[in-house]
Amino acid sequence: MQGPGDEGWYHALGAFSVARVRSVQESRVYGATGAIGSAAVRLLKSLGANVTAVCDTDNVELIRGLGADRVIDYTAEDFTKDERTYDVVLDSVGKSSFSQCKRLLKPGGIYISSELGPLAQNPFLALVAPLHGGKKVMFPIPKHDQEMVGYFRELMESGKFKPVIDRTYPLDQIVEAYRYVETGQKTGNVVISLERSH
Repeated sequence: MQGPGDEGWYHALGAFSVARVRSVQESRVYGATGAIGSAAVRLLKSLGANVTAVCDTDNVELIRGLGADRVIDYTAEDFTKDERTYDVVLDSVGKSSFSQCKRLLKPGGIYISSELGPLAQNPFLALVAPLHGGKKVMFPIPKHDQEMVGYFRELMESGKFKPVIDRTYPLDQIVEAYRYVETGQKTGNVVISLERSH
């Protein structure tokens, strides 16, 4: 769960900072409706990237509204069979693998996942992939960084970034909020208000 400041941006921007993708041209975001994914779409657009986003049918228009240049409905087509190649492929929900997405990467392209991957392979692949050159795996661990916070503040103040809010729960309904998040059906962020219900 996130507040209006949005933890999703923190993980998304942390991933891009570690991967040094400020010059990225073609990007792909799998899981574009989640907190990290929706933040990634907007952050990548703010960096001038062309963004292909992957989501379900119900959220195609929402993701287009976030600025995605192209949206793939994963319920209608296999996103791994795409003919395009990308500088960066971000799996913000951890439901793919490097082996599935490797063919989608340009030479020197980067695969980033928010999860450890099958058999916890992503941290290991992040260490060994650079030794072989070519396509890489990044497993970023976000950290507090004044430059990153300052950059995000500029995005917020300029109106280039606004988090997607699904639902807001008062503090005394936090258990219900967690139950909703655990259904895996949320879009963007769930906010906990410090006010109690009446």
